[in-house]
This record gives sequence, C-alpha cells and structure tokens, in this order.
Amino acid sequence: MRSLSISGMIGAFLVGSAIFLGFAWKGLFLLGCFFVSSSLLSKVKSKQKSFLQDILSKGDQRDIMQVAANGGLPAIIAVVYYFQGTNDTLYITLFCLSLAAANSDTWASEIGTLSKGRPRMLFSLKKVERGTSGAVSLLGSFAGLVGSFFISIMSGFLFSLSILDVLVMTLFGFLGNIFDTVLGQTVQIKYKCKVCQKVTEKRIHCSNIGRKSNSYAFMNNDAVNFTAIVLTTCLAFLIFT
Repeated sequence: MRSLSISGMIGAFLVGSAIFLGFAWKGLFLLGCFFVSSSLLSKVKSKQKSFLQDILSKGDQRDIMQVAANGGLPAIIAVVYYFQGTNDTLYITLFCLSLAAANSDTWASEIGTLSKGRPRMLFSLKKVERGTSGAVSLLGSFAGLVGSFFISIMSGFLFSLSILDVLVMTLFGFLGNIFDTVLGQTVQIKYKCKVCQKVTEKRIHCSNIGRKSNSYAFMNNDAVNFTAIVLTTCLAFLIFT
C-alpha cells in the first residue's frame, strides 16, 4: 500500500524541493531517513495496529496536511537558509533538530502502540487505550528517544557535526515528542462516542456525532504535530543565540 495519498505526494514534492534548494542532497537524504524509516515502521505488525483505524481521524496514507505538519518547518528553514546566503551552522542545526523532533514523535507513535500494557495519560496517569493522543508508555518513550538519536546521528555524519551537537540535538528532538504529548492531552480535539463511549479523534463514530471530551480543545493532530516542532525549534533558537 502506498504511504502517501495523491495530495501527500504533492506535499512531499514541495517539501523535498524546498529542502533540496537549501541543503542540497544532504538535506534531501536526511528527509528521506525520516520518511523511509517512519513508513517502514508503520508497516511493522500492521495487523496489530488495525484497531487504530477506529481511533485516529486519518488512515495509513499521509495526506498533504500530514506532510506539511512534519516537513513544513524544515522546508521553511531550508528556504530561509538559501536566501540568507550564509554558512551559519545555526540554520543547519535547527533544520536537523526539527526533523529529529518529527521523527521522535512518529517513532514513539508507531512503536508505542505495540506496547503490551496500556499507556497512561501524562498528567493524570490514568490508563487509556493504546493510540490515545497524550498518552505515554515506556516502549513508546524509548522509541521516541531512539528516533531522535537516529536523525541526530545521521545529521552528524552528513553535516560534520560534533558529538556534543548530536547529543544536544537528540535531547531537543525528544523534547519535541514531549511537547507533542502535552499538547495531545490538553488542546487536541477528541470526541467521546455517545453510543460505545470510546474516546476517538473521529467526530462521527457509530454513525453519531460525538461530544468533545475537552471543551477547550481546538487543535487536530496535524496542528499538534506542527506546533510541537515549532515550539522545539524556537526554544533551540532562543538558547543557541
């Protein structure tokens, strides 16, 4: 099955073109590390993840909004880097770090759903169904840390970064996963089905319109992903400058 929908392919082309403009083949290769590894992980034990179709608002194929949520900021950084005409390593670090954050969250989600135990909400520690946004598990957290390190170490090889840079980037990438979890629990829209009482991202479930589980929630999953990456990158920018 294709990993991208038609709109997702268009989004991937636009993001890839922007990244190639700024960081040439090295940036494109790093983007490929994120996309290929995430796509492969989504296929691991896919039958065990079939229950997610009843929880998540979107299917296996990534659309243009999902591509923009994860690759939009790296693409923007690449374009700015190109027009700045500078060799400032800050832009390279922020670019790699933003992809590390995206990869950390994706790996945590793909692998964490395979955890044998039920995850817990980050603040209340209440046990919830696997795949619930804002929930954490030991397996998912470890996967997120490894996912961040994977992009960071590849960045080190591609852009000749120091070991310290790689370690700092790994921590910031994992911080992006934590931001995503916090936003997922607090401001991401989730609905409680009036028929089966299941909490899901789907507004319509069991042929009925669900009620919002949090009255103050206003973001969908794509917005949460994008915001988490932006927060991580902005924090890194403030610290590094």
